[in-house]
Amino acid sequence: MFRLARSGHIEIDLLRRQLSFYQGSLLVGTYPIAIGKPSTPSPVGEWSVINKKILNYESVFGTRWMGLSNPGYGVHGTNNPSSIGNAVSNGCIRMYNHDVEPLFSKVSIGTRVVIHKGVNPGSNYEHPNYTVVPENPPSKPNYQPSQRTYQIKSGDTLWAIAKKLDISLNELIKVNPTVNPNNLMVGQVINLP
Repeated sequence: MFRLARSGHIEIDLLRRQLSFYQGSLLVGTYPIAIGKPSTPSPVGEWSVINKKILNYESVFGTRWMGLSNPGYGVHGTNNPSSIGNAVSNGCIRMYNHDVEPLFSKVSIGTRVVIHKGVNPGSNYEHPNYTVVPENPPSKPNYQPSQRTYQIKSGDTLWAIAKKLDISLNELIKVNPTVNPNNLMVGQVINLP
């Protein structure tokens, strides 16, 4: 018989493409993820883990599957690690196999999973646990000619750019408050921290 999770929970930030695992209020780990593509987005809401499976065969779901209470959706590994950081799945949350395996062992049936659109500085999005209100909302885009910029290339994501340039994803998002990370266009110019 499985024990129900009482204090652990997973939080998935779609904007940052990041999964965080908490034990009580303690952040145990943060992992990069792939999310649903625009035509099949990841389901925003509060769910729970209802089944778990170790996959000992070649699978698009990698080596581990954790099914959510929203039928057909889950958190799982991948056989395509280059997809991590992108919006490419049919709505599931993909993780590197080397990340999902230790997480799998810590997650129990019944673990709460919160999926939210993320907190974009300057947005009015209300997360279930906190509200974001910009301290000094800019009256115009925060662009300064002397600031470093980057031109979007085919296949770029904010996560991939941050990794390639060795900069913080949170800082990259912060200096680009009007950029939609799910709709980057080739040739688009973004600010760098």
